[in-house]
Amino acid sequence: MNTTLTVDKAGRVVLPKPVRDELELAAGDSLEMESTEDAIVLRPVRRDVGLRKKQGIWVLDVDEPLSLETVNRTTHDTRRERERSWLGQNEAPGNAGTKLKTGKRK
Repeated sequence: MNTTLTVDKAGRVVLPKPVRDELELAAGDSLEMESTEDAIVLRPVRRDVGLRKKQGIWVLDVDEPLSLETVNRTTHDTRRERERSWLGQNEAPGNAGTKLKTGKRK
């Protein structure tokens, strides 16, 4: 996209929405600036891992895709933890049904 931008009194420019959308830029994102005698280049600063909002949904942004096994294991563990919480069972995995005795010995 080629367009003309105007610099305001504070030295700011507004990136057009189609450009922000295409580059998945949101408020607070950082841009790297490179300037030469006759050009200014802006590049998004991307982190290796992070949460980003994409089309209104938070997604985990990673360098390489997670394996299906990792996704399934994480989903299973999260559901089990949530179920235990709902049932008031906060034991660590493998300790289900174990009760601690806190009374003094006679």
